[in-house]
Amino acid sequence: MDLIVFDLDGTLLNKSSKISAYTRETLRRLTDRGIAYTVATGRALHGAIDILDGHGFLLPQIYKNGVMIWNPELGDYSTSHVLTLDEIGHVADAFIEKDVTPFFFTLEPGNRHAVYHPPLRQKAEYKLVKSFQRERNLPVLPVADLPADADITNISAIGPDTAINAVADMIQNEEQLVAYMGIAIEDRKLNWIDIHHHSGSKGGAVESLKQELGFSRVICFGDSDNDLSMFETADEAYAPENAKDSIKAAATAVIGHHDADGIARFLRERFEL
Repeated sequence: MDLIVFDLDGTLLNKSSKISAYTRETLRRLTDRGIAYTVATGRALHGAIDILDGHGFLLPQIYKNGVMIWNPELGDYSTSHVLTLDEIGHVADAFIEKDVTPFFFTLEPGNRHAVYHPPLRQKAEYKLVKSFQRERNLPVLPVADLPADADITNISAIGPDTAINAVADMIQNEEQLVAYMGIAIEDRKLNWIDIHHHSGSKGGAVESLKQELGFSRVICFGDSDNDLSMFETADEAYAPENAKDSIKAAATAVIGHHDADGIARFLRERFEL
């Protein structure tokens, strides 16, 4: 049996970060045919649960680039790879040295998620806070309020490309850490970076689900660097037209644009839906 795995932003979702009517109908047809599917996203559960609700996502779901696997049937996480105190310290020191404000993402008792940060200084940081609150439904609080019993799932930041690249260089020899980066605001030369535990990758999480659920093949869809590990473990990997060049090069094939229902149109043809 095949397991289909979707990245969300830039892949299954349109430019409004929604599941379109055409894609919604395609998911329904997959369900009717008994074809299994799930998600592997960089988002946290709280940033995706409302988007996925009602669209047949009943299997375990991969969040935070593989750091956590959520089991809807249990209403709990079956897997989590959080950062150790030493790793948190190394990453925080790197951000401080390069004068970049870190954002600490937590998993707290009761499966509560939140984001904590030192005092904000740049306009882009305030915009980032608003996006966390609006798009991902996450509380954003001062780092002084960080609970002692909270686990840190990942640390993110936005800043000048030179500073972000320097942070990435500083932690590249940390075997237990992995960093994903990208352009945040091109005209201001700002980049984003997200750092988490190396054991938490989309590829590792997909392989874990494949074995746990007894699927023989994986077909995945993604558009960015955090999808590469998933592409490497999948039997078929497809990149939408809008994907990064490195992702297109690693894909089985390049298909339609994410904002033109490219993934849904491919699936209808691939499975004769």
